[in-house]
Amino acid sequence: MSDTTTILVVDDDEFTAELTGMILESEGYDVVIAVGGLEALEKMAGNPAISMVVSDMNMPFIDGVQLFAELREQGFIQPFVLLTGEEAAPLRLANPGMDGVLTKDEDLQDALPEMVESLLSQR
Repeated sequence: MSDTTTILVVDDDEFTAELTGMILESEGYDVVIAVGGLEALEKMAGNPAISMVVSDMNMPFIDGVQLFAELREQGFIQPFVLLTGEEAAPLRLANPGMDGVLTKDEDLQDALPEMVESLLSQR
């Protein structure tokens, strides 16, 4: 994948954000890390090159669903992938406008790059 594709990774746990970022960087993506939803909104405002957001679900102040809604309200139409420590299917059903929902499990290292590639190739 082109190294000009920038993905914003959002998680209130900086270690988890870094691990998620490493998965994407190993596939050739540029990664910007935001620790929490508030920082994500700041980084989005300051970086128009961001092509996708990969966000944790459970975060203080602004959770992943609220972040998705706020970004859509601000006009961000690029893909948004939600990561959850719980079962992904109920979140997927509850948020049909979201581009993807994945469970953070042992398959994430393969599933996340596959989903990102698929979503970006549709754009």
